[in-house]
Amino acid sequence: MNILLILIGLLLLVIGGDFLVRASVGLSFKLKLSKLVIGMTVVSFATSAPELLVSLQAALDGVSDIALGNVIGSNIANIGLVLGITAIISPLIVDREFYKLNWPMLMLMSFGLYFFLKNDNILSAIEGLILFVVLILFLIFLIYDSRKKTKALILEGIDDSLAVVSNFKIIIWLIIGALGLYFGSEWLVDGAKGLAKSIGVSDYAISVTVIAIGTSVPELAASVIAALKREKAISLGNLIGSNIFNIASVLGLTAIIKPITVESSKILSTNIFWMIGFAAILIPLVFFGRRFKIDRYKGFLLFIAYIVFVILAFN
Repeated sequence: MNILLILIGLLLLVIGGDFLVRASVGLSFKLKLSKLVIGMTVVSFATSAPELLVSLQAALDGVSDIALGNVIGSNIANIGLVLGITAIISPLIVDREFYKLNWPMLMLMSFGLYFFLKNDNILSAIEGLILFVVLILFLIFLIYDSRKKTKALILEGIDDSLAVVSNFKIIIWLIIGALGLYFGSEWLVDGAKGLAKSIGVSDYAISVTVIAIGTSVPELAASVIAALKREKAISLGNLIGSNIFNIASVLGLTAIIKPITVESSKILSTNIFWMIGFAAILIPLVFFGRRFKIDRYKGFLLFIAYIVFVILAFN
């Protein structure tokens, strides 16, 4: 039964990811926003929903290890697993906006989470609100900045047929995509969780590996499909945006509703540094070797580093 849930979940996630990417490209024409911004808003909100639901439920159930481990593990998986595999499939061209704005925000959120947790081992409602407000201000700035570049951005549309797609169809695509990602993630996580427990794996190890991978599959599905379709701006924007959303929106909103307590010493002693490390390594990858490009070789290195993390997580 667990294996069946995993397979059905994966199928729904692939379908949901495809519809979300299509809808996102259509929205980039309708709203005159860059595909990078669309990737960091529409796609990121939808693909971060599984993490939000898992973390919120875990916090309400008093299992903070899963609430934190899910987000930290998911952020690691998004870069090591998702970005790694996406780059192996189709090398990514990195926009200058990435290291001037998006990467600094990701690092700010990552260090902000670390200091909030390190301070008193609790992510309080006030701290959660701070994270969420910073996210909203960041998104407002992104949208404002994008509108100033309208003329140049219109010219970089890849699939011109999506420029004339109806608003109704875009809404339907978004709904189908969101539902596919939601139910697919729920069933995949349930199946993976049941399978892991049946072989005697701890809840903590499950949270930073199995559950994190499960809730990262939407990002993997959306990003791989985007890469195959050469929608590389969406692929990269989705990944970076999702990590920012995971910290600011998922943990931020969860903490506002129910403060999150650090229970496992591994969270602050090892795993959060893995999360910060995977985010920090993106800049050297962008500038060393083939500049402004994350090629297959770099993607392979990220993937191998993620495998090392998973192995160490079970020790």
